[in-house]
Amino acid sequence: MAIVAQRASISKPTLIRVERGNASVSIGSYATVLFLMGTAERLADLVDRKNDPVGLQLEEENLPKRVRGARKPKPAKGK
Repeated sequence: MAIVAQRASISKPTLIRVERGNASVSIGSYATVLFLMGTAERLADLVDRKNDPVGLQLEEENLPKRVRGARKPKPAKGK
């Protein structure tokens, strides 16, 4: 444990908080530990939009309900 903390440039108590999933630890500390463990791709999975059903639903709700095309100019009278 001391070696991982040293390589991640964090203290042992911070590493323990990372292992417990404490929200007060910076995301950079989590990313460094994941990189050291060879599982940095899991961080990409965490932020991937397809893994956030609530976010996708909220995004869909904010889409315009109807998209209108550009209006065609009216023909000039008398020509």
